[in-house]
Amino acid sequence: MRPLLLPVLTLALGCATGSPTKATAPRPPVSAAPQETHLKDLRQLTFAGENAEAYWSFDGQGFSLQARQTGDACDRIYTLPLAGDPPPATLLSSGKGATTCAHWFPDGEHLLYASTHLGGDACPPRPDMSQGYVWALYPTYDIFKVKRDGTDLKRLTDTTGYDAEATVCGKDGSIVFTSTRDGDLELYRMDKDGKNVKRLTFEPGYDGGAFFNHDCTRLVWRASRPRPGKQLDEYKALL
Repeated sequence: MRPLLLPVLTLALGCATGSPTKATAPRPPVSAAPQETHLKDLRQLTFAGENAEAYWSFDGQGFSLQARQTGDACDRIYTLPLAGDPPPATLLSSGKGATTCAHWFPDGEHLLYASTHLGGDACPPRPDMSQGYVWALYPTYDIFKVKRDGTDLKRLTDTTGYDAEATVCGKDGSIVFTSTRDGDLELYRMDKDGKNVKRLTFEPGYDGGAFFNHDCTRLVWRASRPRPGKQLDEYKALL
């Protein structure tokens, strides 16, 4: 398997880059444009750099997000409370390797995220985007569980290949994630401790970015299917 890059057909694959930077003075409230009839009371939470993939905690009091500070070579994981003006971001990940896709557990005391740090402290090489958007499928990405203060880091996946894009069921803490462990990018579900892994998707192409519904009986996710013929053949050649 060639696990490093996937071409532009996957489009929004993976979690985007981002970063909280040092707090600055709060800005005035942002007004919705006239055509944005469903938006009101907008509040800006980050003020500089790249900030992305923010997900609510289950109690609605804060977020997890991935970010890149000025001078950092790759993304880090932060928590961001809703309170504060501006709210203070707190570094959660260790600062080693690349990280992506953080999500809270329903107990409010733990989070998960994906990291490459077991493959080395340095950030992996960035992919070449000269011919379109690609997301690097680093085979050293694994999913980890950690306390909200950044301690007690536990590895949840240990197979060869990319394991990332994980989110959590609010009912029992089970996890849905994307993996290349069987060759293609498929969805899997596992218990909150990483056990009882079950494959959920089987079509060629990208399956990822999945979220549970409120009672965790259904999923919504992104999918990209190569067209039959040349595109499908080229896709299979990458696996």
